Amino acid sequence: MGDFNKTQVTVFVFSGLTNNVKLAPFLFILFLHVYMVTVVGNIGIMTLVHNSSSLHTPMYVFLSYLSLVDLFYSSVVTPKMLSDLMSFRKVISFDGCALQFFFFCTLACTEVFLLSNMAYDRYVAICHPLQYVSIMTKTKCWYLFVLAFSIGLIQSTLQTICVFRLQFCGPNFIDHFCCDLPAVLKLSCSDTFSCDMLMFVITFSLGMGTLITILISYTFIISSILRMKSAKSRQKAFSTCSSHLMCVTIFYVSVFFTYLRSPSNVFEKQDKIAAVFYSVVTPMLNPLIYSLRNQEVKRAIIQVMRNGTNVDIILSFIRKRFGANQSSLNHRNHIGNQVNT
Repeated sequence: MGDFNKTQVTVFVFSGLTNNVKLAPFLFILFLHVYMVTVVGNIGIMTLVHNSSSLHTPMYVFLSYLSLVDLFYSSVVTPKMLSDLMSFRKVISFDGCALQFFFFCTLACTEVFLLSNMAYDRYVAICHPLQYVSIMTKTKCWYLFVLAFSIGLIQSTLQTICVFRLQFCGPNFIDHFCCDLPAVLKLSCSDTFSCDMLMFVITFSLGMGTLITILISYTFIISSILRMKSAKSRQKAFSTCSSHLMCVTIFYVSVFFTYLRSPSNVFEKQDKIAAVFYSVVTPMLNPLIYSLRNQEVKRAIIQVMRNGTNVDIILSFIRKRFGANQSSLNHRNHIGNQVNT
């Protein structure tokens, strides 16, 4: 705790997403819509999986967990980024910066492991279909999610303690729109070698470890699919995997670009673009990709819409019926009043 008391910096100032005053309102509207789609899309996926019996399978249980993580993951960064786009001074407190990084790092790592778990799930479903139900139970899915979150929590705690116990004597200007680790480390007046190495080791080991799991899973999956005799079976198997592969590719490319290259000031704009992808855009794309490319999800959405339409028809019928009865009653009362008169 003593190291915290020695720091002279109490607040950090972001450069933000852009310095262009004319461009800021456009970006605010754009990313506000992105965030709204993210919230609605991920809540919609969770609701759909919960309410559709056809989606009560491990694959979609993992998808609902991924949507839950994406919802909070985006909410850690995006609201502050939107606020700063419309603010002249983009300030965050020292403790606020530490908390933002802690939750962001925890949820990002959890997402990586969930994507790995989903690849393992597809491997079992395609390569061992007869044992799928007995291997991928709901309890096992829950334990895998808890394990993913626990690993994310532990590594995030280690990195947060390492970084925010450093000395920050000034300047306090973060050339970013969030408290991302490489941008914060540049401001420390302490020796950051240990934190740089910790970041690299954690990112490389967890990132490459989960990526290798995904690659091995898909090696067996593709091999199994190519041995299928039915073209329809091959197409169905590929369709269930394509959505997951797109999400994995977008997330891993943007994260590795930021964290696994050598430190440099040349790629600062590209850093921001990559950060926008893995922190703002990817949580929006995940539910959209699974909704548009997955046949079972599309069928479940159509079924829900039909059910909603049926409800609307029933309510409309009740309103018409009630309205007709009310009109008839009013007409009889009018005639009665005339007769009494």
